[in-house]
Amino acid sequence: MSAHRYAIIGAGPSGLSAARALQKAGIEFDGFEASRGVGGLWDIENPRSTMYESAHLISSRTTTEFAEFPMRTKADYPSHRELITYFRDFADHFGLTARFRFDTKVTSLTPTDDGGWMLRAEGPSTASGTGGDGPVEQRYDGVILANGTLAEPNVPAFRGEFTGELLHTSAYKSATQLTGKRVLIIGAGNSGCDIAVDAVHHAASVDMSVRRGYYFVPRYLFGKPSDTLNQGKPLPARIKQFVDTRVLRAFTGDPVRFGFPKPDYKIYESHPIVNTLILNHLGQGDLRIVPDIDRFDGRTVHFRDGSSAEYDTVLLATGYKLDYPFVDRAALDWSGMAPRLFLNTFTPSFNGLYVMGMIEASGIGWQGRYEQAELIAAYLAALERHPDRAAAFRARVTGEPWPDLTGGYNYLGLERMSYYVNKDAYRGAVRTATQALKTDAASRGPRRARGAARREVTA
Repeated sequence: MSAHRYAIIGAGPSGLSAARALQKAGIEFDGFEASRGVGGLWDIENPRSTMYESAHLISSRTTTEFAEFPMRTKADYPSHRELITYFRDFADHFGLTARFRFDTKVTSLTPTDDGGWMLRAEGPSTASGTGGDGPVEQRYDGVILANGTLAEPNVPAFRGEFTGELLHTSAYKSATQLTGKRVLIIGAGNSGCDIAVDAVHHAASVDMSVRRGYYFVPRYLFGKPSDTLNQGKPLPARIKQFVDTRVLRAFTGDPVRFGFPKPDYKIYESHPIVNTLILNHLGQGDLRIVPDIDRFDGRTVHFRDGSSAEYDTVLLATGYKLDYPFVDRAALDWSGMAPRLFLNTFTPSFNGLYVMGMIEASGIGWQGRYEQAELIAAYLAALERHPDRAAAFRARVTGEPWPDLTGGYNYLGLERMSYYVNKDAYRGAVRTATQALKTDAASRGPRRARGAARREVTA
């Protein structure tokens, strides 16, 4: 077993991935989770969860599940209820549940003089009846940040004041919240479209304010989950964009005819909307698309085209911001909209902080995140057992160009896209880096070792 000990913050899919990878590598760790149990945001009873009653996976079961622990359900797109059960079963099956302290919120991470990190957390006391041990102050050799990317709402500023009900989608749980109300949804991401489809059955009226166009992907193509087609055979970006644009047009038509602006980007350069029911409801006149917001004035909302309308509820489907509130941003080499990390995981200074789950990509699934965790575990194992491999890895990170993770796609320069990757490019680069950490480069000879390093940084 490892002589070093690490902390994992978060017991959602990314935290469980990290726990399982460290467990398999024989690395000691303690887990900390602010809510009552594993599952993260998928536990709708968790006060910090952003889940809502109608939520289902937008990627299919077989492309999302952990490879070593297939889901029992046969549903192609399971609900959040099935998924929280899945995560609990996963954690129990591998003995991970007992490795976490629940109802324990990490409040700070500070570097120690010996190169470690002091973790402080607030936990329930034994006297509260929850079995906790009260506050935590513990030194660790390193910390894996797996607290998720969908917890801190992004609330934009608007001119004027809205005097009706103003909510972010993080506060939305059930369509009954909208019964009888005139509703304006600002933004049309996957959550915004899900909620709009919910709302048409309950609200008095539903409008969606959008500023750019979107591509809509059906959940099924040719009778199969759409993301299971062409698996393992990635096409070059331009060819895939050409082919898929025409396939989608044949299946869904042109969203512009329903009122959406024409996209000013190519498909897959932003996350597509996996929801075509929204188009059905637009076609039925159940809701309408309105322009971008100009200003609020009481319950009146003025739009950029000079029109206006009155609403009872404005729902902000404006996404989330990255948030690691317990550690100084400088420690994560924060640059602009997100930390600047090698493979979205390692700080360039290798200061003992590792980030799990700061990846967003169509189709990457939890297995893609588990492979990220395997890379962290391989590096931590090399630190202790093969320091030459760990040193070679650091030298490549600091001395060579970083891999291109775009897969040839020109992603939009939006905050929510700042940590977006192409799943095939990302998983290929991660696997190459992991293999290098597990293999003695010297045994392959100088020429082959240099070739392997070159392939890694250009994957």
